[in-house]
Amino acid sequence: MWVAAIHFDWHLFFQRIFHPDHAFARALWTTVYIAVAAQVIGVVLGLVAAFMRTSRFLPLRVLSGAYVLVFRGTPVIVQIFFVYFGANLFLGFNLFPRTVSLGPLTIPGAAFAGIVALGINEGAYMREIIRAGIDSIDRGQLEAARSLGMTSRLATRRIVLPQAARVIVPPLGNEFNSMLKTTSLLAFIGVYELFQDADIHYSTTFKPAEYFAAVACWYLLLTTGWSLIQAWIERRLSVSDRADRLSFWERVAEAWAPAQVWARGR
Repeated sequence: MWVAAIHFDWHLFFQRIFHPDHAFARALWTTVYIAVAAQVIGVVLGLVAAFMRTSRFLPLRVLSGAYVLVFRGTPVIVQIFFVYFGANLFLGFNLFPRTVSLGPLTIPGAAFAGIVALGINEGAYMREIIRAGIDSIDRGQLEAARSLGMTSRLATRRIVLPQAARVIVPPLGNEFNSMLKTTSLLAFIGVYELFQDADIHYSTTFKPAEYFAAVACWYLLLTTGWSLIQAWIERRLSVSDRADRLSFWERVAEAWAPAQVWARGR
């Protein structure tokens, strides 16, 4: 342990933390936008699959179940390789070109394939999260909305989903936290993100401890930053829970209030 500590290049480690180069900044940006785009795709697919599960049309329910079974039951690295390499072979044309232009944004084809693969995989997990959130809402509320003349779609959008969001957001935030780290698997298909940046520098300097320790700190910084944002979102969603915002003495006063009212009534 003492020998390893002596040979650890602290100057290089701190340089990677506090003075990263332009290539590192590009890798950091790639990691962030891939994680955000893949998570958005996953939420959309999960929402669609969750509604397919509740459909009266049997093939839609079967398709939703098969989607979850396949993408939750196989390794995500296999799915990434299949999407990037296998899709072109099955379709007979180049599905992912060298670069993809999305308006002002131009991204490499490998990064686009990674977004698609991670988004499809995430959708299977989000379906179960959204399903649990919807199932947590009392069915009586939906029936009451229908009795007032609301359609099922309108009642779901205005009554069920807003309440289900409070159940969905915590695991959704955890999934995005995991997504930030899962993007490192895209290094295996040539995406220049945080992990590959560290791997390339390590292969040229033969200092793995310094580079991988530094990139671990950056992943920790990303996930910690998101955890703070997630906590703020959860507080905003639970702002209506007045009991959670009462101090100890306010709760004592609330507990004595019924007795005081009864005494005044006598």
